[in-house]
Amino acid sequence: MSVVTHTPLLDAANLRQAGRDPEVPFRITLAEGKELTMRRLLRVLPGKRIVGEAEYAGLRVLAKLFIAVGSERHWQQEKAGVEALHEAGLPTPDIVCSSPFTGGGFALLTRFFPDAVSLIERWRDVACLPVAAPEALAVLKPVLEILARMHQSGLKQDDLHLGNFLCVDQSLLVIDGDSVQRVGRPLSIEAAAGNLGMLLAQLPAAWDAQCAALLKSYVEANGIAGIRLDMLQAEINRVRAWRLKDFLAKSVRDCTLFEVSTSASKFSSVRRMSAGRLSGLLANLDNQLDKGLRLKSGNTCTVGRVASPDGDVVVKRYNLKNTAHALSRMWRPSRAWHSWREGHRLGLFGIATPLPLALVEERFGPLRRRAWLVNEYCPGESLAVHLSPDAVPPTAEAQAIASLFSTLHRLRISHGDLKATNLLWHAGQVWLIDLDACTQHRSDDAYRKAWRRDRARLLRNWPANSKLVAWLQEHLPRV
Repeated sequence: MSVVTHTPLLDAANLRQAGRDPEVPFRITLAEGKELTMRRLLRVLPGKRIVGEAEYAGLRVLAKLFIAVGSERHWQQEKAGVEALHEAGLPTPDIVCSSPFTGGGFALLTRFFPDAVSLIERWRDVACLPVAAPEALAVLKPVLEILARMHQSGLKQDDLHLGNFLCVDQSLLVIDGDSVQRVGRPLSIEAAAGNLGMLLAQLPAAWDAQCAALLKSYVEANGIAGIRLDMLQAEINRVRAWRLKDFLAKSVRDCTLFEVSTSASKFSSVRRMSAGRLSGLLANLDNQLDKGLRLKSGNTCTVGRVASPDGDVVVKRYNLKNTAHALSRMWRPSRAWHSWREGHRLGLFGIATPLPLALVEERFGPLRRRAWLVNEYCPGESLAVHLSPDAVPPTAEAQAIASLFSTLHRLRISHGDLKATNLLWHAGQVWLIDLDACTQHRSDDAYRKAWRRDRARLLRNWPANSKLVAWLQEHLPRV
């Protein structure tokens, strides 16, 4: 006898209770009596919003379900933003249906594009290329053109980022109507500079050197004229500083991106997307580290390469040498905590470094003991091996080295231990590892002292009279 399965019929209250993991498929009943079936989840903000691929009246749609109590304002704002884009003649997915649904929820359904790719995914394909590479500029130019059209139409996005644009065939669509605001026609110079700066702040910091060229492309697309380069850079710096502060705070609290657990004996933060693959490793870190390939054994730290689903990882355990060392460390954030934050800092700036996946600290109440850091494994070759002291670097390596240290210099970031073994050549970029002493300095004086030490340490990796050192002396930023 066949078993008939029924897709559950839920309301907004059920979906709020489901938290981060509502089971799919599920159905909801819209106000006009028609049903929507959610098939695949794309994004979940627990208790607030669910976005996914769904079926409605025989159509595939993108469904945004606003499920929080009192979320009608956000639903109306989303609809008004999409309508404003349509009225301005800007490309955006058509609204299929906008309706309340049972339990106090609200649904906005738009056309679904099965082959669409987010612009942020398209950008990731070219982000590792040298700054101003034609392929990268080809990704950015269309969004600058659309932004220019938006600004001339008196529209701006208050949460502007590359993920708010969708590549469909050869077209670019604007999405996320919730953040679209009508602010006048056209935007003022100040408002346009702020919005353009918000977009450019999402790019790797190395792209700051191309601000003039990107601003020119925006103006040539009939963007708002009169934006000064210093005004734009100030907006980029402001947005970037806010994003950094916000992201570093999120990295140690439970949220959409991170799964955080705190008890009297342990603190852990894990990238939520990696939590499943790392669960076995994190359950017994010492045992897994002992089984892995030992990369370093020392009194203060032990490092190993450990196999895990979807790729190897590097586990670094910060040891306590003796009682005095333990007492000196327990009152302050661990070196693992510092490296965790600095890894995320560099990543947000677009500086190549292995992705930090998990941070674990042993604790006795508020006091810290041993700690572990888990990073993605980078298979790159160290510059100590990759570069010959008897020759200048090849063109690709030369561009990458110059770009890396120019960016670090502009951001006032020192590494603290620039051994050539902490610089890896991989996928066309120089990757920084071992971030225990990495620091972004607040003052120019503090940075200059740190950079003087970094520069000297980097040059000591090769013979002082070598061609490579002569090239580095010429191309590294001066103190």
